[in-house]
Amino acid sequence: MREIVFDTETTGLDPKTGDRVVEIGCVELMDHFPTGETYHQYINPQRDMPQEAFNVHGLSAQFLSDKPIFSDIAGAFVEFIGDAVLVAHNASFDINFLNHELSVLDYPTISTDRVIDTLALARRKHPGGQNSLDALCRRFGIDNSARTLHGALLDSEILAEVYLELIGGHQALLNLSEQGGQQVHGDADVTLGQALQRSMPLGSRLTDVERSEHETFVGTLGDKAIWSQYS
Repeated sequence: MREIVFDTETTGLDPKTGDRVVEIGCVELMDHFPTGETYHQYINPQRDMPQEAFNVHGLSAQFLSDKPIFSDIAGAFVEFIGDAVLVAHNASFDINFLNHELSVLDYPTISTDRVIDTLALARRKHPGGQNSLDALCRRFGIDNSARTLHGALLDSEILAEVYLELIGGHQALLNLSEQGGQQVHGDADVTLGQALQRSMPLGSRLTDVERSEHETFVGTLGDKAIWSQYS
């Protein structure tokens, strides 16, 4: 199964009032493993950048002024996502923006039936808990130290790790390092690591008391107990 974990950055909160998409980042998963393929694109919104939005992602109107407009990249974006399942955090926000941009250009819009919202997954799994992307990184021990500002591709890479944890604690690792293959679509140059193991394994959740009680119990089972083979 092909899935695309994605994120967008925008000029504001509502495309109906003139806000636009200024960055798209996508990470491809195949059968819940990162393939190393990404899509990343900055986009010229052809308008000013409100200070509130700039404070979130740090993308100025000047920086974006020489980037392609959405109509120039729409075809490549649609081709990249294909018919894959799409995964996003607070997905309705991103889908509303993308569908607005696509509809203006008479492209087919994205059906919500093919979208997985990791915020909804997190709320079901951890009701009452904090479920922002940063909070989920803390919960799952995922390194998000590079996330000083919001960035669509970096957030997608982090979200892919969070998503895999939410659906079952998968150990596949997205790693911004020089290890692994490189396959990038768009205007980014980001290396994805091999989906092998965590760079820093999660610590044991057993307490010293629990470990001692378990060792005492195993000692009562005799020398032939299967547990003795793993001591």
